Amino acid sequence: MSELSIKEGLNAMDVASYLRRHPEFLHEFPDIAMALVLPREQGQAASLASYQLDVLRDKNRELARRLHDLVEIAHENEALMVRVHTLTLALMRARSLAGTTNAVVAALTEDFHTDLVRLVLFRTDPELPVAEWLIVEPAGTAAFPAFSEFFKRAEPLCGRLQQDKLDALFAARAGEVQSAVLLPIGSTGMLAIGSNDANRFHPGMGTVFLKLIGEAISTAIARYPA
Repeated sequence: MSELSIKEGLNAMDVASYLRRHPEFLHEFPDIAMALVLPREQGQAASLASYQLDVLRDKNRELARRLHDLVEIAHENEALMVRVHTLTLALMRARSLAGTTNAVVAALTEDFHTDLVRLVLFRTDPELPVAEWLIVEPAGTAAFPAFSEFFKRAEPLCGRLQQDKLDALFAARAGEVQSAVLLPIGSTGMLAIGSNDANRFHPGMGTVFLKLIGEAISTAIARYPA
């Protein structure tokens, strides 16, 4: 018998006796089963070896699932980065405030496949288009009391919006919006993206790319002094 000694004189016989009294022990600590060295004889050892193999297979399946999820996320992030890069290039090519706003809406509609877009600007310009997607409000944040907390936090907001916010942004089409994203555009306004899908935008989603979009638009608009 090996000279196994643990705390306070606990020996191999004590361990063996404990395991006999608690046959479910390895179910609670499968990592121990994987670390055991088994004899080559047949008999009871064979069932433990089979158990170890089952545990290993379960771990491999879980690792494979996690790897698949990570690869999928990586592909999604890569596609998003390409879209953000394309939007940034379009903003850089724009030569006017009107051209910048058109580039924003075109990219969001065509590349990001959004259902509804609303760009709110706290300034005016005679060349700005008259369009459903553009809300010009020189009065600034004071004209949008329902969004006071949003402007104060200056962070992207994702999920389902209260009815007063939906009405202020989407007016007659507010009923079509089941989920939405709000982006602050520096101090020059905000961007709202509405979806017909209630699950497309939710509070738990990542906002890194949303922040990049907001910063790119804010920087592009800042090139044209009010």
